[in-house]
Formats: sequence, structure tokens, C-alpha cells
Amino acid sequence: MKSRKVELLVGIFVLLTIGAGLLLALKVANQSMSGVSESYTLYAKFDNIGGLKARSAVKVGGVTIGRVESITLDQDDYTPVVAMTISTQYNAFPETSSVAILTSGLLGEQYIGFQPGFSIDGIENLAEGDYIEDTKSALVLEELIGQFLFGNNDN
Repeated sequence: MKSRKVELLVGIFVLLTIGAGLLLALKVANQSMSGVSESYTLYAKFDNIGGLKARSAVKVGGVTIGRVESITLDQDDYTPVVAMTISTQYNAFPETSSVAILTSGLLGEQYIGFQPGFSIDGIENLAEGDYIEDTKSALVLEELIGQFLFGNNDN
């Protein structure tokens, strides 16, 4: 009887350990156990997305406001289209806002830097399905090194 009680306690301890490990892994990956919170989708076209990936952060001044949902190619001009899910608590960005693909650190991961635009009368806020027109593509380190080494002969 005592052996069965010990086995039961060890089993509960193992389950709690697995649960704590899963919770820690989700916390480190900046995820949550809950479903998708209220959000809306914005789109942006870039010439070059560099190493941007799905689930990369969308940040305003270092604060994460959303995630990259998907990256596809436009069927007409074959440019990358990035779909971003933005939390609805940040729903007052004007249409004049811009986005850029930035890198955290010198060789770190890439994310989307969202720059809120100016708001005056007649300018509406971004809404579900809108395209952000003002975009800045990723800086590709190899291209910068190539320009430095070989110079620009367009003088």
C-alpha cells in the first residue's frame, strides 16, 4: 500500500514537472496558453524581407504590438507580402504609419519596426485588411559588405 502511494506521488510530481517545463518553454518563446486574442490583420509589401520569419515580432519603440502571421509572394509582381496580426488594443494607428524590417543587434533576429504616422483631420486609422504603403526593406549584410569592398562605380 505504501509503495502504491509513493508511485502515485512520483507520478504527480512528474506531471507537474512536465507542465512547468512546458509553461517555461512557452514563456521563453513569448507565447501564451490562451487562444488568439482579439487582433486585426495588416499587410505590407517589401522589396526584400531578408531573414524575416513568420512569428517575428512587430514592435513600436521596443514594445511588441503584434506578430508576423505569414509571408507570401504577390501573384502579380512577385514581391513579398507580409501579413501582420496586431492586437486590437493598438487600433488607432493612422494610415500615414510606416514599417521597416529591422535587426536586433548586429547579427540578431529580424523584426518589423512599426512607426506610427501623423494624424490630422481627413486621415483615417488603419483597419482590418489595409495595406501599409510606406515600407523599408531589410538591409542585407552581404550586400552592404559587397558595396563597401567593390565600391559603387556609378559615378
